[in-house]
Amino acid sequence: MKYTQNTLDKIERILDEVEYVVRYERGNFQSGYCILEAKKVVVLNKFLQLEGRINTLIDLIPQLNIEPDVLSTEVRRTYDDVLVRAAALAAEK
Repeated sequence: MKYTQNTLDKIERILDEVEYVVRYERGNFQSGYCILEAKKVVVLNKFLQLEGRINTLIDLIPQLNIEPDVLSTEVRRTYDDVLVRAAALAAEK
């Protein structure tokens, strides 16, 4: 997975299709993000660079209750790639 704006857009589409709102704001986030489950809002630290935003979303997406069946085919492929990448990153730690 390349660290490009297109990759970030594809990952954000996953959240968009399951009706999560992604916001980039200032804040004192220890992990780079904050999840407001009840309101389906994900807040990312706006000072993260592109690579940090992508890695943060890759860490975050497996923690959310996402039903893969509701995703479109293209977004489902991206979702599967994110899960594989997240598992690989977790194995490295």
